[in-house]
Amino acid sequence: MDPDPALLDIKLLRLLDQLYTTRSVTRAAEALGQSQPTVSIWLARLRAQLGDPLFVRTGEGMLPTPRTDALIGTVREVLAGLQRLTESTQGFEPATAQRRFAICMTDASHITLLPRLLAHVRAVAPGVSLEASRIDGHLAQALQAGEADLAVGFLPWLDAGFYQQTLYAQDWICLANAHHPRVVDDSPMHWNLAAYQAEAHIGISSGTGYQLMDSAVTSKHLTRQIRLELPGFLGLSAILSTSDLIATLPRHIGETLARAAGLRVLPCPFEIPGFTVKQYWHARYHHDAACRWLRGVCAELFMRGI
Repeated sequence: MDPDPALLDIKLLRLLDQLYTTRSVTRAAEALGQSQPTVSIWLARLRAQLGDPLFVRTGEGMLPTPRTDALIGTVREVLAGLQRLTESTQGFEPATAQRRFAICMTDASHITLLPRLLAHVRAVAPGVSLEASRIDGHLAQALQAGEADLAVGFLPWLDAGFYQQTLYAQDWICLANAHHPRVVDDSPMHWNLAAYQAEAHIGISSGTGYQLMDSAVTSKHLTRQIRLELPGFLGLSAILSTSDLIATLPRHIGETLARAAGLRVLPCPFEIPGFTVKQYWHARYHHDAACRWLRGVCAELFMRGI
């Protein structure tokens, strides 16, 4: 016998959605703000009403049955419709809102974007808190599940199911100690490709933009004498200020560090493909009033020019 639709409580549909996303009763309970025993009771009720196990416990987590695979699209359409109905009557008031936003970003954005974003949020939305999360292999899942509200960076692998908006373009520069003994000025007579290859360098393997630089160096058969490798930009300005090493990095983070530490900005003496920094969000939250506000703030702050 088919279940009576009136018996399918909305919280049970949300449970099915979270279990399908997380493959874990524990994580689903956390996302729903419920205890694990409560969620187990809800799952048992849902199984009884739909007449199917729905999820089977395996070593890889709670895997959906074919019935669940067939239902999940309809369930998510219902949840999205209910969300839109709610949002049509409820807006987002930043001045009074109590909300936590998780934004996935690189360590470069921690230095360049996060301070401005935090200052703005503190001024107009004092009850809002921010969490800076990592960009990793779980990014797409985190955005889809609502564990992250936004991602900011150069993330060309995010495609189906994601919206994106360009914030600003990036090209490449070099940084050096302001009193570097051999870099007298940035004129072609003193700073050129030969001088670049003769200097010792810091290699920074952070962000997807790094692959563009590495490919350019390889394709042009350039020689870089790497004397220090860093996983990110933490400590870079202090090292440049106390050494004669050269760093090649995107303009935005480079100029920010140069202003803060009194470093010398030099043009990159060879062509590296530029890239665009964008903000990305999942289609599930495209109409969410709070997320729309956050995206609007980022566009206002960063599309005007950095």
